[in-house]
Amino acid sequence: MTLNKTQLALGIAAATLSMAMVAPVQAADNKAERVADAAARKAEALELQMQQMADQMAAMQAELSRVKSTSAQASTESAKVQELDHWMASMKSAPAVSTAKDNLVAVRGGWSKLDHARANTNSVLTDGGLLSNNTNADGYYFGGAFDFNVNNDLFGLMDDTSFMIEFGFEYAQYGTGANTLTNGTLTALTTNGGNQIALNGRNGTSTDARLRINASPKIKFMHGSKFRPWLIPVGLDVNILGVPSNAVSVLNAGMNFGAGAEYDLFRGVVIGADTRYHYMTSKIDGTPNNGFTAGGYVGFKF
Repeated sequence: MTLNKTQLALGIAAATLSMAMVAPVQAADNKAERVADAAARKAEALELQMQQMADQMAAMQAELSRVKSTSAQASTESAKVQELDHWMASMKSAPAVSTAKDNLVAVRGGWSKLDHARANTNSVLTDGGLLSNNTNADGYYFGGAFDFNVNNDLFGLMDDTSFMIEFGFEYAQYGTGANTLTNGTLTALTTNGGNQIALNGRNGTSTDARLRINASPKIKFMHGSKFRPWLIPVGLDVNILGVPSNAVSVLNAGMNFGAGAEYDLFRGVVIGADTRYHYMTSKIDGTPNNGFTAGGYVGFKF
């Protein structure tokens, strides 16, 4: 088939028109892609900058915290140094503090009462009047004591309760009795009772005096208070008789039980009341020594 010039021209014109219509669309697509790529690159750059700024802010915050911590620590140390300086200055200017005075030295005295007088004890030397026939059971005593403080919590069993050891001595006197040795004879103490002893005449008296030494545990209550009651559960007594018993013995041992109270009067000077019962486990060859004492004391703490 042979195309004429008119048909050929129309075909070329149609092709040219088609190409002209497609070219702008492609150009627009390419431009949009370029714009999108540029925006994506800008967003990535901006995100990178934001991350860098965030890292810088975190570093600045950490540095600020470190500076604040260092400053606070320096301020605390400075305050501690100043406080220590003030304490040292106050300690230097303050008077010396005296330690608690818990030991005690005391002098005491009072009334004493025997359960049984020396006479009427079935003793040849006393009932017979050879040494003493004293019938007086009342007397007086005086002496001294030392309280040694061991602790103030009763070995951890009770707060504000002191445990002490008391060492003391007492001189007691219960009057006098006659010791009459007249002219004549005295039957000797033999099995047959037949021997006789000649005696020179002598009339006189003998004083019934006794010495008591004691070592006792003492419990004092209300440590730190001016008023302090105390108790002796049981203590050791040793008695020395001034006038021998019927077998001429002068020593025996026993126990004492006591209670009392004291008051801190002024700067370690105390006054107190003291009551005790003295019990002997046995008589000294028939001579009783059980008795009661009641009196007061003045003590000095150190």
